[in-house]
Amino acid sequence: MNDTSGFDYDLIVLGGGSGGLAGAFRAAEHGARVALLEPGDLGGTCVNLGCVPKKAMWLAADLAAKVGIAARLGFDVPESAELDWREFIVDRQRYIAGIHQSYRRRLDEAGVSLVPQRGVMVDAHTVEAGGVQLRAPHILLATGSHPVKPRVPGAELGGVSDDFFAWDRAPERVALVGGGYISAELAGMLQALGSRADVFVRGGRLLKQMDAEVVEQLQDNYRHLGVGLHLDHDVRELQRGEDGRLVVLDGSGAPSGPYDKVVFAIGRKASTAGIGLDRAGVALGGQGEIEVDGYQNTSVDGVYAVGDVTGQLTLTPVAIAAARRLMDRVFGGRADAKLDYANVPFVVFSHPPLGGIGLTEAQAREQHGDAVRVYRSSFRPMLQALADTPLRSLFKLVCVGEEQRVVGIHAFGEAADEILQGFAVALKRGVTLDDLHDTVAIHPTSAEEFVLMR
Repeated sequence: MNDTSGFDYDLIVLGGGSGGLAGAFRAAEHGARVALLEPGDLGGTCVNLGCVPKKAMWLAADLAAKVGIAARLGFDVPESAELDWREFIVDRQRYIAGIHQSYRRRLDEAGVSLVPQRGVMVDAHTVEAGGVQLRAPHILLATGSHPVKPRVPGAELGGVSDDFFAWDRAPERVALVGGGYISAELAGMLQALGSRADVFVRGGRLLKQMDAEVVEQLQDNYRHLGVGLHLDHDVRELQRGEDGRLVVLDGSGAPSGPYDKVVFAIGRKASTAGIGLDRAGVALGGQGEIEVDGYQNTSVDGVYAVGDVTGQLTLTPVAIAAARRLMDRVFGGRADAKLDYANVPFVVFSHPPLGGIGLTEAQAREQHGDAVRVYRSSFRPMLQALADTPLRSLFKLVCVGEEQRVVGIHAFGEAADEILQGFAVALKRGVTLDDLHDTVAIHPTSAEEFVLMR
């Protein structure tokens, strides 16, 4: 640890989201004196306007879908059930309040000073908060990101993903503008909870960074569920009709709607404005993100950044892992500690979930050419087969070379979110197709498809 004489703390953290909290806790474990500056609720986007409330709504939507299946299979329940959003939100927010309380307790136990103020850098070692200046040899920037709207006429009439969590009922019709994971998730949730959801995508498909074949199965299922997919559609304007509802216009002026709500889900921007980065000399990238190297160092010695504010794999577990390894390096004596950003697993909480790890088929063929072999299993999960629905799952392996090393695992289907974690470990450790074949299947499950593919 550097000489800390003349400093108030060893580490000052700007931002109390997942990355900032993880960094503060790990630094404190190593004996560092830490101040955490966060003007809002602890947990950042993930806990308050992202992962946690999103998964809660996903669970509610999943239950709603299963009520219909239960009715078809002989249970004495209605074929559809309407969610009392206000009652459910009470439970959702109670759960989130418990997380806030847990964070505050853990900060107290770790000896971290929580400063409920916005931090602004004065220089490379000084942060101002609420009119008071704090100094430390190390500063961690973890201020996250925020959703943005397109620059089109009428954009102010629409909302963003943050606004979804303030709704207290299911709108009759909703337009989701954007083809990323937020649109894919909200479409499935809203459709299951009683809304009619339409998705407007500028490109030819949803989730352009994910395996095309698996995404095609998602889109096919969504069409069966009634989700409207408007692909190759460029939204040029939003208008309010005479009835007060919203109309979406494309490039030729053709209208779609009317809609009760329009949600823009076109991306997020790093939250770097107004925190004094220019005064401290911290360099930004072309999209306003903080530039960092492989060790999370910024352009200024002693100043680091993790999470969404860096634009690197904007996933909560990535921010947490990067922050912990950074603190192990800075305060724990592990000089080579850094996050390996290769082969990070992901899940989109569509209905059902879609996820993967490693290379898509297209990426593998671009890198390895004819050495690529692909194995897939398209099937109806038992529950869907019992209910005789047309909804299908698709699991896929991408292998390379004579040893058939698995370089990509992709899944769309029931419990894909739970299944993929274990297989992510296997891929990270260099699993081959023979290794999977040598593993006895757990039957009857969807997961067994990964060890049975030939």
